[in-house]
Amino acid sequence: MGTLFLVATPIGNLEDISFRAVRILREVRLIAAEDTRRTGKLLSHYDIERKLISYYEHNKLDRLNEILSALSEGDVALVSDAGTPLINDPGYELVLAVLEAGYDVSPIPGPSAPIAALIASGLPSDAFLYLGYLPRKEMKRREMLKEITNLPYTLIFLETPQRLLSSLNDLVSIMGDRKIAVARELTKLYEEIFRGNLSQALEYFNSHSPRGEFTLVVAGRKVNHQRWTEEQLKRSIGNSDFMNESPSVIAGRLAKQSGWRRRDIYQMILDIKEVED
Repeated sequence: MGTLFLVATPIGNLEDISFRAVRILREVRLIAAEDTRRTGKLLSHYDIERKLISYYEHNKLDRLNEILSALSEGDVALVSDAGTPLINDPGYELVLAVLEAGYDVSPIPGPSAPIAALIASGLPSDAFLYLGYLPRKEMKRREMLKEITNLPYTLIFLETPQRLLSSLNDLVSIMGDRKIAVARELTKLYEEIFRGNLSQALEYFNSHSPRGEFTLVVAGRKVNHQRWTEEQLKRSIGNSDFMNESPSVIAGRLAKQSGWRRRDIYQMILDIKEVED
């Protein structure tokens, strides 16, 4: 039985493909590609000769049986137009069908524009939310932004040059003038990453005609903790589970939540325990 390999391919610079990805593409029986012309150029660059079929948004369901049949005879690779398959590209239905048919699915990791933009943005990367392309229509776009404006996570979007200015304008009007990194043409000859506030990005791209593919990395909302009152703090200490948590652990946890210093909370815990004992 064959395996479906999800092979990440370069988003611009052809040198970004991995040794393993090249080997897998040379060994599989069939390659299903979102854009056969673009993938054909990649295969030619690395002297890879394999049967190539199209697999894109409008024929993805029609191709399922053909790919399942190929898997019964050997391995198949799925590649997107560029980057990592299924990340804002077709492939979910195929993966689901392959798994339900009992075949293995194996990822061959590599380039991804959202991740590349995130790690170079200068914004927090410990918790982030990727949301693909912003809605085309202004009303739906603004409704979506209102729903997520209070999230504390770094937000990642894709955008076209035609809608970039409209989206930046909506972002700043709904989310406020927070930090943003706008990555353009990543890994390509004219790669550019603008870092600054949303208002600065809007001003910059108003004077520089947007061209190429854009990834927007927007700072999450800052959470400002209001310092608890002493009564609130003592109530939380009283509700703590001293059977399963030490005073030190409780003090550390409450310090993050309350705005009080850890050592002051620790001393308060000891004082409360001494009275109770």
